[in-house]
Amino acid sequence: MVNSQPKIQVSGLQVSYGKEPALKGLSLDVRDNEILGIIGPAQSGKTTLLKVINRTIDYISSARVTGSVLFEGKNILETKDVHSLRRKIGMVSPLPVGLPLSIYDNVAFAPRAAGIRDRKKLDPLIEQCLQQAALWDEVKDRLDTLGTKLSGGQQQRLTIARALSHEPDVLCLDEFSIAIDPVTTMRIEDVLKELKSKMTIVLVTNLVQQARRLADRTAFVWNGELIELDDTETIFSDAAKDQRTKDYVNGVFG
Repeated sequence: MVNSQPKIQVSGLQVSYGKEPALKGLSLDVRDNEILGIIGPAQSGKTTLLKVINRTIDYISSARVTGSVLFEGKNILETKDVHSLRRKIGMVSPLPVGLPLSIYDNVAFAPRAAGIRDRKKLDPLIEQCLQQAALWDEVKDRLDTLGTKLSGGQQQRLTIARALSHEPDVLCLDEFSIAIDPVTTMRIEDVLKELKSKMTIVLVTNLVQQARRLADRTAFVWNGELIELDDTETIFSDAAKDQRTKDYVNGVFG
């Protein structure tokens, strides 16, 4: 049973890029130890929502953000220590972005930045993160190899391992499977199901069946607005309340 206590509470979130609105007063909650799937057509504001939660929206100078996003009882939009916030709320982007470092050093980068230098502490942490990302068995004998030499699917799993090295409370994934093969996608999906017991996961995906397989609850976002949020079983059934939700999950548009 998923804890009903919100891990993140988004209220009246409005985001615009210049004059273009991306989110229009969106409100939703993310519960502890759940996978929340966020679906909707392209340009609906899904990625913008993740960027706000992770505060990577800060890198976009034209972005204007109002509303509130509560995490651990505090509005993250007012948080001064953004680096600490990003350690607690990890992000995995659509395309793997490996650092030009060895596999080991890719995963060790964040712990070292946090002051962990002792190999006796680093080694088990690196192994744990690579195990959690279903990559350890494939790379354990070549940890000194450049991460950028790995296949696309392996690089994406390395990106997940790097995000896990922060030991985050929340993991945000934005179209993680967009550039990887179906077999690797299914392996990562299995990883996410296991990780749910340790953290909260927010999953943005254009693959509605991926949300159906993974998410405890699913939010349908369209044109910057939350159309519907409910148990995934409800969203993908005739019990969905909004006809637009039914049409989208059934492929009528999108």
